[in-house]
Amino acid sequence: MCGIAGSLSWNAPDNPNHIQGMLDALVHRGPDAEGLVQKDAIILGHRRLAIIDLDQRSNQPLFDHTKQYCITYNGELYNYEEIKKTLETKGAQFKTNSDTEVILEAFKLWGTGCLEHFVGMFAFALWDNKNQVLFMARDRMGEKPFFYTPYEGNDLTKGIIFSSELKGMLKHPRVKRDLNPEALKQFLALNYILTDSCIFKNIHKLPPAHFLLLKKGSAPLLKCYWDLKESFQQKSTLSEGEALEEFHSLFQQAVRGQMISNVPLGAFLSGGIDSSAVTQFMCSANPSIKPKTFSIGFLEKTYSELAESTRVSEILSTDHHTKIIQGNGVEAIEKILRLPGEPFADNSLIPTYFLSEFARQSVTVALSGDGGDELFGGYETYMADRLFLSLQKCPRFLIKGAYKMASLLPTSFNKVSFDYKAKQFLQGCSLDFHQAHFHWRRIFSGDDMGSLLHDDSLKNWSPHASTKRFFDDVKDCDPLDQAMYVDMKTWLVDNILVKVDRASMAHSLEVRAPFLDHRLVSFAASLPVSYKIRGFEKKYILKKAMEPYLPKSILYQKKKGFNAPLSLWLNKDLFDFAYETTTAKTLEGMIDLDCVKTLWDDHRREKKDNGFKLFGLLALGVWAKNR
Repeated sequence: MCGIAGSLSWNAPDNPNHIQGMLDALVHRGPDAEGLVQKDAIILGHRRLAIIDLDQRSNQPLFDHTKQYCITYNGELYNYEEIKKTLETKGAQFKTNSDTEVILEAFKLWGTGCLEHFVGMFAFALWDNKNQVLFMARDRMGEKPFFYTPYEGNDLTKGIIFSSELKGMLKHPRVKRDLNPEALKQFLALNYILTDSCIFKNIHKLPPAHFLLLKKGSAPLLKCYWDLKESFQQKSTLSEGEALEEFHSLFQQAVRGQMISNVPLGAFLSGGIDSSAVTQFMCSANPSIKPKTFSIGFLEKTYSELAESTRVSEILSTDHHTKIIQGNGVEAIEKILRLPGEPFADNSLIPTYFLSEFARQSVTVALSGDGGDELFGGYETYMADRLFLSLQKCPRFLIKGAYKMASLLPTSFNKVSFDYKAKQFLQGCSLDFHQAHFHWRRIFSGDDMGSLLHDDSLKNWSPHASTKRFFDDVKDCDPLDQAMYVDMKTWLVDNILVKVDRASMAHSLEVRAPFLDHRLVSFAASLPVSYKIRGFEKKYILKKAMEPYLPKSILYQKKKGFNAPLSLWLNKDLFDFAYETTTAKTLEGMIDLDCVKTLWDDHRREKKDNGFKLFGLLALGVWAKNR
């Protein structure tokens, strides 16, 4: 895993010192080596975390043997050895044993079609000096980030500036820091920002499964090279038994492929079915070696998963490592909230950060269970979707009455408590299905945002405006399929994978997600909904697939999630710092501070659990202070 940065300027070459400044901000992504290359109009920079072929000959930016092509690359190709054999039969010459050089030679043979051959996670920029072409691409599921902005004004025909992270982008003197109001609204609604926006105007995120091609004198070409919706639309006719066999084959292939490494490798183990499945298949891939597994827990018992992870580790005989964290130190929380470079408030960023720090003491690569919930219907929100659809024929007055009764429930600060879920669900039952699906995770409602931003027009605003096209992609599919597809295009890429990338790379740890192998993703998408959600049983086929390996008490336990006890912390050790940050002058003019103080008052008196809202505002305040 690595950090990349660079610029292309057709009119006048950029200053290499500008790219060096960007690289200095990305040291955590690649502490092992640094490189900077200028070739005519292009400057490519790289920070290396050495995983495959540790020799310095594989340092980047890397030229092919003809010196015509050069690449800066962040990621891993899990099938690079297979591709390399194919390329050698076509006459390709290699000077390294790295997957980086495979990308170069693949592009030389197949052009942009090389992406169809890759299995992995990646973001890269590849320069063809002879033809003056810059080819940039991002992996299918969006595991690796890629930010960019036009070199001059709003016109990509004049060039581009790009980086793995916003903090790298902002080191370039041409990159401006003007606030993007649309991104602010998205953040307040969701506690994260969607791919189609960035907190800064004129900075863009290359969408997953897209490439961007810049050629001198030609219009920029932004193109999708892999379309997941086709798998949702073309449903499999496999029997349940056949589907179980296919899952086993694909998942085994994904886990084995992602275990390739020239540095120590382990796995995150929460005790839930996803990470347990990954760990089990790691064990079966190499029975002679006990994989190192890592878990963390909290003192607050309803938030800790150490008992579950320890039990699974005993069943699978792993070399298990555990640690209890308090994680509520002001300095640590502020540092963590600065990682994404823009406001981001999924509170599981905190335990993921500490888990990555803990694992990095022993390994350089860790496999995770990320993606299992989206592929196989593991979230409680899908149960809310199903219940919502069942209640559509129910008289409105009954739902309104139920909401009034739920409003009387005492507030609990336990992890995603029943009172919180009941209130959130019943409030969303007055919406249409598409908006209701986002409402289950919505932070600030339209009315709240209207008051917070002094804009009454926002009372009817919804993030649905940015996500409608995803629902439209699969409008003829089952509503639950629609929900899972939209989550893969939004929640997964813009929240889960952002969290994992920033938290792990802060400690120079590479995290791989076997569930996100695109072959497995396509397979899961093609399955009928009944194979994923059977009645109110989530992850039906995944649980069936794992029954030979794990006891039912593990497979069918209630999902916990990986959250920090922030509602409790905000009323205790974090209060002074959080209150001061969320009511600071740096936010004045951006949000109504009196509204923030009311949220605090209700939270302190435990009248309402405003933990998600206040943590979002804390993230916004930390960002504004360091903007």
